[in-house]
Amino acid sequence: MSSDPTATRNPLLATALAPPDAPQPDPLLLESDRGRALAQAIVDTIREPLLVLDRDLRVVLASRSFYKVFKVGRQDVQGRPVHALGNGQWDIPELRLLLDGILRRHTVMEAFEVAQDFPGLGPRTMLLNARALFYRDAAQTTILLAIEDITERRVAERETTDLLRQKETLLEEMQHRVANSLQIIASILLLKARTVQSEETRRHLHDAHQRIMSVATMQQHLRGSRSEDVIELGPYLTRLCETLAASMIGDSRPITLKVEVDRGTASSSQAVSLGLIVTELVINALKHAFPGEQNDGRVVVAYDFAEPNWRLSVSDNGIGRPPGNLDKTKPGLGTSIIEALARQLGAGVDVSMDQQGTIVSITHAIFAAPPPATA
Repeated sequence: MSSDPTATRNPLLATALAPPDAPQPDPLLLESDRGRALAQAIVDTIREPLLVLDRDLRVVLASRSFYKVFKVGRQDVQGRPVHALGNGQWDIPELRLLLDGILRRHTVMEAFEVAQDFPGLGPRTMLLNARALFYRDAAQTTILLAIEDITERRVAERETTDLLRQKETLLEEMQHRVANSLQIIASILLLKARTVQSEETRRHLHDAHQRIMSVATMQQHLRGSRSEDVIELGPYLTRLCETLAASMIGDSRPITLKVEVDRGTASSSQAVSLGLIVTELVINALKHAFPGEQNDGRVVVAYDFAEPNWRLSVSDNGIGRPPGNLDKTKPGLGTSIIEALARQLGAGVDVSMDQQGTIVSITHAIFAAPPPATA
């Protein structure tokens, strides 16, 4: 009877084909072969390239995907130190130190990036993760080294970064052009206001000029920020009110405009809405609250914050509402703008007016649900 060469190479198969009276192999050797065959089968099922290294960092097992991805044969991998694989692409001092640390200090290696030119593949970026397997027999330790090709991911990330950089450049250029355009429009309105004969037309042109200047101030302060960026409201509202005071108060009127904001932030888009509300309310107060030569006129812009609630208020110590005067006039454009912006912010508008002045509050409040009634 001729011997089977396959059985000679595979002790498990040789045992199955042996005659009943043939001597049985060493059980320990058989168990070791079974374990190796199982380990190789498990390793081969893994889709990403995987190496199993011994204490000397030599390759004990390599997955089928490793041979396929790196286009190498078993004779080029099995039993060789990991740093000797290929043409030295894995001969990286930092990698050897990390793998040695896994054995000596029981550490793990997470997301170690290798960028090399691999034979047959070209420039590739590989991500390595490794950890040790410790056995009951302290003399044995193996390292599982998983390899992931992230070349396409890195290329996509670089392309995304380049696109974002181009977008930011275009956005800055657009903001610069918008700022210049607003300044030109404001200047034209001011020049036109000086030439018209109608006082009412002149007043409307001045109002438009002031609104455009406030928008330009907001645009300048928020320049370069995205809609989700966080804006500190204190400096933002202070600068806005300084612009309004310079254009509407100057040195000729005994009125002060003060901002009281201890803390508070908002997204860039929310800050725009808050700034427009403040602009309308401050302009309205400066135009109507102090019709005569009132001394010590004050307009206060305040922002109170207690997460998730906040309140924006603009108050003045002007003429307010005379006693007994409850007439409600038709809302003007400014009032409609304020109410629309408040709705966008999920807030309500409240107006308090008496002999002491006027307070307009924009309040965003979320009330906790009442506790359940006890039985």
